[in-house]
Amino acid sequence: MIYTVECSFADPASEAQWNDFYSLAKLPALISVSGFHTSQRFKALSAGCPVYLAMHSIDGLAVLEGEEYRQKGGGNFARWQQHITDWHRNLYGGLERAPAIGKEDYLIVSAVGPEPLIEMGLKPDRMRAVALEKCPEYRWLAKLDSSIRLSVQTLPKDVHLYAPMTAQLTSGNGAVPQTQGQNRHA
Repeated sequence: MIYTVECSFADPASEAQWNDFYSLAKLPALISVSGFHTSQRFKALSAGCPVYLAMHSIDGLAVLEGEEYRQKGGGNFARWQQHITDWHRNLYGGLERAPAIGKEDYLIVSAVGPEPLIEMGLKPDRMRAVALEKCPEYRWLAKLDSSIRLSVQTLPKDVHLYAPMTAQLTSGNGAVPQTQGQNRHA
């Protein structure tokens, strides 16, 4: 299943510190939770959506309800909470693992159907919201190769383009790859 967390951040003075915390401390903590398989962070390049998206591959809702998640990954935002806005969490079925998006590629997400992505020559994966907010009910996502030129101004409403902020972290054998840092922070 795919667990998504989306938000914006309202304090430019501490936003870089918050991004460092999330990318360098929070993601590695989350990937260490049993039942988390991948984690990656993105920054929206298009308007009309929360600025940040974290996408995780997990076993299911029980992982998010467990004590290990509460201890290692859930919460831990006390210092930043007052600045976090437009916060949304969803759990989607229909896709077992989130695609790994390389530093030169993009993630494109549609809440209006697969057609806009298919018209770009992409093969979107369909996800259906099964828990938490359950909105939007369906999303389609695809990896957009950097060779495809796309203007964010021409994207339909509710189709959003994201640049990776980190490499995709993966669980297994106790090894967690290092993040790439904020390679597309601005």
